[in-house]
Amino acid sequence: MKDLRRYLVLKYIQYLVLSSSNAISTFLGLLGSLYTIIILQSAKVSSKSTVVLISSLAKADILVSISVVSEMVTWTFDVSIPPTAFTPALLQNLLTANVHISCLLLSCVAFEAYLITFFPTESRHLRTVKNARLTSRVIWILVTAECTLFQMDDLLTASCTSAPTHSPCVLLFHFPSTAAAFLRSLSYFLGILLRIVNVYIYYKIFFSMSHR
Repeated sequence: MKDLRRYLVLKYIQYLVLSSSNAISTFLGLLGSLYTIIILQSAKVSSKSTVVLISSLAKADILVSISVVSEMVTWTFDVSIPPTAFTPALLQNLLTANVHISCLLLSCVAFEAYLITFFPTESRHLRTVKNARLTSRVIWILVTAECTLFQMDDLLTASCTSAPTHSPCVLLFHFPSTAAAFLRSLSYFLGILLRIVNVYIYYKIFFSMSHR
């Protein structure tokens, strides 16, 4: 569990403390996720709701791995990809999905820590493996839908750039574009809110434990 706590600290710094990811934090995050996935296979790690959330958090870095491997292949073999191609937009959207999934799962872990600290008995029926798996599944589904919408917006933007103003393509572009812009604004403000909530939760936990 000490290793899992260190992993959570690393992820909190990567996604909720740093304003944006860099090469060092991304590399350390990938190594931490790989190590976490390995140790979670051990029979010594009991199946708890927190462990389920951490496992889903580690698996979210698969999206980063896909992007990193693709960039390495492109750089190694000097593959030229047009800016309007499908792949660059997809890789960027995968990175965005990873950030959103990770932030939501980290917030779930923080909320569970809050319940354990202040409402250990009353919240026991909520802190189950079944609920943790359901929560992780819902987060993945919602972010996948968001990523799909972003991808549609990018593709329609690329295909409608040279289209006439009143063409059906341009009219079709408006809804995904509006929805994607709304989701990007919403995710930005939600990210700020999650940072504030996480700081507040761990502030309350820290002072509660120090008083004890």
